[in-house]
Amino acid sequence: MDDLIADFVHYLDVERGLAKTTQTSYQQDLREFSAWLEAQQIQSVPEERQVIEEFLAAQSTLKAASSMSRMISAMRKFYRYLMRESRITEDPMALIDSPKPAQHLPATLTTPEIERLMAAPDTATPLGLRDRAIFELMYATGLRVSEVVDLQLGEMHLALNLLQVTGKGDKQRIVPISPQAVEWVQRYLDVARPPLTKKTAPDEVFVNFHGHKLTRQGIWKNLKAYIAALNIQKDVTPHTLRHSFATHLLDNGADLRVVQELLGHSDISTTQIYTHLSNKKLVEVYHNTHPRG
Repeated sequence: MDDLIADFVHYLDVERGLAKTTQTSYQQDLREFSAWLEAQQIQSVPEERQVIEEFLAAQSTLKAASSMSRMISAMRKFYRYLMRESRITEDPMALIDSPKPAQHLPATLTTPEIERLMAAPDTATPLGLRDRAIFELMYATGLRVSEVVDLQLGEMHLALNLLQVTGKGDKQRIVPISPQAVEWVQRYLDVARPPLTKKTAPDEVFVNFHGHKLTRQGIWKNLKAYIAALNIQKDVTPHTLRHSFATHLLDNGADLRVVQELLGHSDISTTQIYTHLSNKKLVEVYHNTHPRG
């Protein structure tokens, strides 16, 4: 079994080109499968569906649904590989369904909480002005934190209220930015950034105290500090501003396809999670528009 797993991982690397992290995860899952088979004194790769179901039932008491989905995916690809190599004659995974992962709705900030956050940084200081500009930008555009830290000076077209953003998979999109966010970003560029970058010349818009590119961890740490100071009892991360951006747009009548484009989602099913956060608005619309609502 160990040799088969090693051959499979080599196949994933050379022929499928899967990421190293995925290869490692699949290898670990399959080793757990191998250890279970050994404990059951099963010498060869089982082709009976019942054996697979017994293993998965045992694992389901130990693992979260997301981990089970990954394990089933690993086993599904493993058995397909074995069929491809004529190592087995039946694929027991063909009739095994993946568990539906639990849907965790993202945290969002209310409009008053957003206003409190925006007012929290001390804009009389360069770093406070920078933080205000970052928060305004993220809430106004829904950018991922990685997109914010990678944002280049040449990608900003503030006179047109537009940004050129490079997202996942190096896909580019044009994102509008509100006049209020433009004002704060421009103030940062005019007032705060020059003294921070006196000894450096970074292409990135947002920099740290030493004038170098700001990191995702830096934004996360700063945001956490502001949230704690405001005593907002929510698990807030930089992504929370992205969630809030999308939810507030939908609450105010934005089309889901438009929100999809703004967020840079390749699949609208990813965007649809925000519709679950907008049920209050949905009920309001129903009661206000239905003849007997």
